[in-house]
Amino acid sequence: MEKNSYWKELKESISVVQFIYTFLCLGVTCLLFMTYLMFTSLWIIPALYFSWEVLDWHTPERGGRRTAFVRNFRVWKHMRNYFPVKLVKTAELSPSKNYILGSHPHGIMCCGAFTCFGTEACGFKEAFPGVTSCLATLGGLFRIPLFRDYIMAAGIYPVSKPSIEHLLTKCGTGNAVVIVVGGAEESLTSSPGVNTVVMKNRKGFVKLALEYGADLVPVYSFGENDLFRQVKFSEGSMGRRFQAIFKKVMGFAPCLFKGERWLLMPYKSPVFTVVGSPISVPKVPSPSQEQVDHYHQLYMEGLTKLFHKHKTSCGLEETHQICIT
Repeated sequence: MEKNSYWKELKESISVVQFIYTFLCLGVTCLLFMTYLMFTSLWIIPALYFSWEVLDWHTPERGGRRTAFVRNFRVWKHMRNYFPVKLVKTAELSPSKNYILGSHPHGIMCCGAFTCFGTEACGFKEAFPGVTSCLATLGGLFRIPLFRDYIMAAGIYPVSKPSIEHLLTKCGTGNAVVIVVGGAEESLTSSPGVNTVVMKNRKGFVKLALEYGADLVPVYSFGENDLFRQVKFSEGSMGRRFQAIFKKVMGFAPCLFKGERWLLMPYKSPVFTVVGSPISVPKVPSPSQEQVDHYHQLYMEGLTKLFHKHKTSCGLEETHQICIT
């Protein structure tokens, strides 16, 4: 029994290590590898690949190349079990409609959102029959050779208007586009016991929902901020200014953090990704600011209600509050 437990823990740890490596280093590794090949006798391989990539440039924003093979890798189930991560359904999502799911909080690495919506490990297809989860992330990642093909195969898409428009208008119904609304700025607030959501000025996803008639669905991953311990810089400090400049240039913020083991191994803290009830949104091709503000307010109220309704069942004390900035 102890031996089986050891191997189970080892497989889970290795699965998490590969995810962290993918999140932090795989893109750079792919770029350096292809650049290196350019200066060897195998230069023809990257030359042909880069030529093909030019022709394939817009594929990520035109539905990508999603494959069940990658999304069903066994490694994702081992990763799910490490924390563990659990998908919690609170309402039905009709396959006859399209949705925009706002995922909160970002945390350091979006472990809950990725495991639930970027893989099939948590049973999204079984929980919501006929609905396809489409996790959206930084568009710049789809310019990195080889890496772009890997994340496209996982059913991940650029978080850009052309990409979301294609998913909501050219791919029929039953599409649930998942956007981590708080993004890089929200990752800087990540800390155990903190439930800060950055979205008061994030209204673009609401405007898109109105333009394409996609219902809004709030999602909250309880425990996401407990997976790492972040080194926080005070406002106005050199470290904070560097993070702000880097985020502005690169689109994401470099966070200094440590885990439970080996610095990078996250704490084994359960993550409950709770999918809320859909907020009905009409189709308004050219929504006014008042309409955007109205549905943005409804969304924030829905998110707050979701948080308070499920916080105790997901491990928080009744006194915990959500802070929307």
